[in-house]
Amino acid sequence: MLCAKNISKKFVSRGNVVPVLKEVSMDIAEGEFVSIVGRSGSGKTTLLNVLSTLVQADGGKLYYQDENLSTFSESHLNRLRQSDFSVIFQFHHLLPYLTVLENTLLPFMRSLSPVGKDALRKARQCLDRVGLADKADRLPGNLSGGEQQRVAIARALVKSSKVLFADEPTGSLDRATGEQIMGLLSELHEEGLTVVMVTHEPAYARLAERVVEIEDGLMMKEST
Repeated sequence: MLCAKNISKKFVSRGNVVPVLKEVSMDIAEGEFVSIVGRSGSGKTTLLNVLSTLVQADGGKLYYQDENLSTFSESHLNRLRQSDFSVIFQFHHLLPYLTVLENTLLPFMRSLSPVGKDALRKARQCLDRVGLADKADRLPGNLSGGEQQRVAIARALVKSSKVLFADEPTGSLDRATGEQIMGLLSELHEEGLTVVMVTHEPAYARLAERVVEIEDGLMMKEST
């Protein structure tokens, strides 16, 4: 479903060119749950950002459903992100002045026109799925950290995406809340969603079907 071939990425830090990814290759099958692990600074988040097209690689090729994404225009990539890819982050990136329901509806807010009834119904269904149907009218500041992360997951689900990318989705949560979030991601995977997750928690990584270890920008090993 998703194939990275010889991906390389460099960043400039204090005038120095720092290689972050060094010809990394990996394949992700449809419906698979893959965890990417590694020490801080190993390149795992950069790899996730390249796979999700949030960051463009300096070298190598990225294929999605046999299409070379390296040849896509930015507008074409934007359409792909809107339709097929969703990303959740360690920090929820909710808009504090919008309600829980409005934050969930953000993927549909592309113009000044009001969202349709179908989108509204889908958003309420997603909030119900993550256990927040009764808090649709609250502002994010009135929610716990775990509840805010569940809003972010509902927002990711509302588009019916095919691939969910998760960057340290439990990193800012306590153990009990983190386990709830991981339980939800596991349920979504069991229902057929493709999940690619970066985590520093070995116990959470083992919930995936496959664990990919990144060290110093290189893919070191895989385990199942």
